Amino acid sequence: MTRSRRLAAVALSGAVALSCAVLTAPAHAAPSVDTPVATVQLSSTLPTEIDYTWAGSSGFRYRLPESSGTLQWADYPGVTPPAHAGPDDLSTGTDVITSVSGATVTQQHRSTGATATVTVPSGQTYRAASGWSVLTQDAAGAPHVLRAAADGTTTDLPVTGLPDGAQPTGTFVTGGSVRRLAVVYTRDGSSDVGLVDLADGTFRTYLTGVGNSPRIVFNDRWLVNGTKAIRVDSAPGTAPSTITASFLGEAQAVVGDQLLTGNAMFLPGGATPELTAVSLTDNTARTLLANSKGSFLATPDGGALATAGPSSVDWHVYRVTPAEDGSATTEKALDLPAWQASPDGMTLAGGELLMYGNTTHTGGVYGFYDIPLDTAGRPTGLQSRRGPTLQGSTCPGGDAACPQLEALGDGRVAYLWTDAQGEEHVLAVGLDATTIADEPTGDAGGRIGTGRYVLYNGGTPGSQRVADFPRGATAGGTALDRTRTAAAVWGQRLWTPGSSQGTVVAYDLKAKKNVATVDTGAPCTPSEIQAVNAWLYWSCGSAGPAGVYDRAANRAITVPSGQARLADGYLVRENRTTHELLLTDFHTGTATTRTVAVLPTADQNTGGSTGRWAVDRFGGNVAHLTDRRQVAIVTAGVPTSALAQMEAQTDPQPGGPTTANPWRPVWQLNKPSTWRLTLSNASGTVVRTLTGASTAAALRPAWDARTDSGAFVPSGTYTWKLTAEPRDGQGPALALTGTTTAG
Repeated sequence: MTRSRRLAAVALSGAVALSCAVLTAPAHAAPSVDTPVATVQLSSTLPTEIDYTWAGSSGFRYRLPESSGTLQWADYPGVTPPAHAGPDDLSTGTDVITSVSGATVTQQHRSTGATATVTVPSGQTYRAASGWSVLTQDAAGAPHVLRAAADGTTTDLPVTGLPDGAQPTGTFVTGGSVRRLAVVYTRDGSSDVGLVDLADGTFRTYLTGVGNSPRIVFNDRWLVNGTKAIRVDSAPGTAPSTITASFLGEAQAVVGDQLLTGNAMFLPGGATPELTAVSLTDNTARTLLANSKGSFLATPDGGALATAGPSSVDWHVYRVTPAEDGSATTEKALDLPAWQASPDGMTLAGGELLMYGNTTHTGGVYGFYDIPLDTAGRPTGLQSRRGPTLQGSTCPGGDAACPQLEALGDGRVAYLWTDAQGEEHVLAVGLDATTIADEPTGDAGGRIGTGRYVLYNGGTPGSQRVADFPRGATAGGTALDRTRTAAAVWGQRLWTPGSSQGTVVAYDLKAKKNVATVDTGAPCTPSEIQAVNAWLYWSCGSAGPAGVYDRAANRAITVPSGQARLADGYLVRENRTTHELLLTDFHTGTATTRTVAVLPTADQNTGGSTGRWAVDRFGGNVAHLTDRRQVAIVTAGVPTSALAQMEAQTDPQPGGPTTANPWRPVWQLNKPSTWRLTLSNASGTVVRTLTGASTAAALRPAWDARTDSGAFVPSGTYTWKLTAEPRDGQGPALALTGTTTAG
């Protein structure tokens, strides 16, 4: 078994209840804090269960088990509520709500509010209700149909037609009808089932030998048990037909001429649960609702309710209704919220919020989940799974900023994991649902920084290395192993203190040499360095001083000291006494600070951006946890730097690109973009144009050596030209060019 497979467990069907509502400032926050543009939550990947407590022809009443049992109502969209005609018209009973208290049965027509009362006579016991009709049993076990009369009395209609010696078993089944009700009885050692016509009290047996635990579904056209089906209007003595269609799941309802089945106990490998419609007229089967499971209910108007959706954050109640030709149609009736899970960590990069946590209610099962954001920080999509299911991230003893997460800016997240031998691994996930890139450190108790190149400060004194996670790799590598100093990675450059006070040196991890020296003006050898675009942050320790050097304008800027996180033109820090989250904007050359939030006093941890808050270093905003374990997004409001390349992997595909093995270049930019890539032959003619949008801030096209018309290009050298437009509209487009080969 490979290391990746040892680390990954079961794949979760990913998927966030999403709230884009603007929040008012929390009651405990100072008036000057920023108003979040949105809040989101890490959501359970298990679909929401729903308990139907009543359903009619105008809507339904339900309870969500995780909402303290509160009853809620849902009206069917676009449905005109049925008029009230009273108990003498059984058809209007499809919208009747029944409640029982002792011998009093209260009936209310939901659409109009009109009520009727049925009094159960002495010696009879309430058994079931369907529409305006109430079924009881007397002391001898004989069924009766009761109904409210116009004068307020109760009519009592004894059921006739039960075979001699028939003993009702106590199984009385309501279904997709207010005209009929099923009764199971035993006679001569056989269990049989029939229907009571509630209009006149007559009973007719339809199926014999149904067993001790029959699953009976019916409407006004069909009665079904197991694989036996019979028309309700068939002549007495008609033998039932056999359902021969292959289907999975239990019978849930009959709608029109369709038997609806779902909730299979077992599914073949690769199959997903579904609601299947099996025709009772020709035995054909079709998928009525894909990705459907959980809560089903036959409704008294001949329809059904079913839950379905592609994920837990895109989960709905559907109304199934019969069509004139006997088929069944579906319509979305209610959007179901996803249940909240608790994030154990979060990070931001390139307009993506990535949350880490357990979304399954199963111990030790973790994963990363993404919510895409617009340039202001508002969600633009639903939660989706990014990477395989993972074991929990282990934390060094006493480490309050754990788990350690670092967004790489290319759609991936790096984090630390400790194996059974106690050795830490730097792992990278996020490009697909299955791949883990892994680089063992040979150390323990360390910390990480970020880039395609991930900085790892080992627990061993003086140990520092840079792990490399190139494109498409399932295993990382070590780009540099050195003695630890203050250090930061941005793109392919490692920034470390220089030989003289206040200087910082850039080491190119690809060229393997120093390429720049910057005098920051720091009055010390920095104990901390951070780098984002042209900004270099330095600190002389927790007591300061601290500053930012603007390499583009060659100017030094004094900023407040304290644990901080550098972003593009600003930094964020937390006042651990007041719990204020402070944003310092220095892009103009002068530092100004504002309070963006007041964090909950009850810590998840005391760490920086991987615990309670995060900043998007790749052209984005700020996120922080709320006291409800949600994540609030705050717009930074700081202009971003011009679009620029941080690192690129454009080497030609060995052997020439093919359909199965295309050329897959990667351009790591500093913020999100949309892009256009052209490939031209030796004469300058464009043979292929590709377009797309970045994943976070990385561009990942794929060229299969075909032209726009689908033909393969001749062998040779081709010139590529990449044009990227900044998604935030700030700054000019970026144009890059180079060559690759085909054939």
